[in-house]
Amino acid sequence: MLVLPLPGRTVPYDARNSSLGRHKCLLRRTQIFGVGCCSPSVGFGDVAASYRPDPAPRPSGADVTPDDDDDDGVVAGRPLDVLDVLVVGGAGVDTTVYVPELPLPYADTYTVPPVVDRIGNTGAGVALGCRALGLRVTLVDLIGDDPQGALIRDHLAARGVDLAYAVTAAGTRRSVLLVGPDGRRTSLFDPRATPGERLPRDLYLPALRTARHVHVSITDFSRHVYADVPAETTTSTDLHDWDGEAEHHRDFALSSDIVFLSAARLGERRETVMRSIAERGRASLVVCTDGAAGCHVLAPGGLRHFPAVPLPAPVADTNGAGDAFVSGFLYGRLDGRPLEECVRLGAVAGAHACTVPGTHEDPIRLDALLST
Repeated sequence: MLVLPLPGRTVPYDARNSSLGRHKCLLRRTQIFGVGCCSPSVGFGDVAASYRPDPAPRPSGADVTPDDDDDDGVVAGRPLDVLDVLVVGGAGVDTTVYVPELPLPYADTYTVPPVVDRIGNTGAGVALGCRALGLRVTLVDLIGDDPQGALIRDHLAARGVDLAYAVTAAGTRRSVLLVGPDGRRTSLFDPRATPGERLPRDLYLPALRTARHVHVSITDFSRHVYADVPAETTTSTDLHDWDGEAEHHRDFALSSDIVFLSAARLGERRETVMRSIAERGRASLVVCTDGAAGCHVLAPGGLRHFPAVPLPAPVADTNGAGDAFVSGFLYGRLDGRPLEECVRLGAVAGAHACTVPGTHEDPIRLDALLST
């Protein structure tokens, strides 16, 4: 039985799960010992090829109708049955380890500050960031029936993010984040992917019916949601450090109206990749973030560069800065603000995230965003 989520509530969905094959890796051992805490060990996941269909055309929306059971009323000037942002996929748990330097030289043991498990991954970051800005948000995902899944459910509920999820036998996605003294990080990502696994359509269709915008994380199963997005509903995705060639990202790049990505692996091909996304796909905006160099935006009027904004405090941890940028940008977009203001709001949100320990612990609030 499926029950629609209430604000700040989590709704499980009993999904059928395929069996998993195990892939074992022989790894050179380095022990990282945390002072004052214990952290669960992190497996290196199941590695398998993923099913990647061609991008499907958008439906007309004729089969996507408003839900007759929505409550009456208004929240922040919007009807209660209007969802601002639907985030598809991308919630996980980050185990953050603060290390003396990166890259970390080989040693048998390092003594480090307390190791902490926190909510993480890109979908959770965008959902929490948008909610902190007053937007009504639902996250739909596959998570495990495990302690990490419980951490996600509790954290989102406490912050007013609706969560509709199906249980996956593969377990909840995990990342180990090695963070250096300058706030930069190396991420060891365990996607817990199951080949061919999909979100149940009746899990996300109720939210899709009233969503103003859909942000699609690059988890493999999320790509199938594009086929159900009504033509009038805008979409976005974040390709992160895509190299412009990896096939996994291509559906997302070509199926979204707004495409975010990092310049980290593009080098001199940055403009070429951005133009290819716009010319081959449906994107009207391609936003390429470039750290301290600011960001580059390809819009119908051409390619523009925007400088970075000053950091409000010293860098503590750069984890989550990209997701915060997306949240601030989307807030501006949904509020009808011009491109320049959307970029500025994204940059301010991203700069704030760099000054806060953890990935998504303290996203910027609306009053702080607008007053900066």
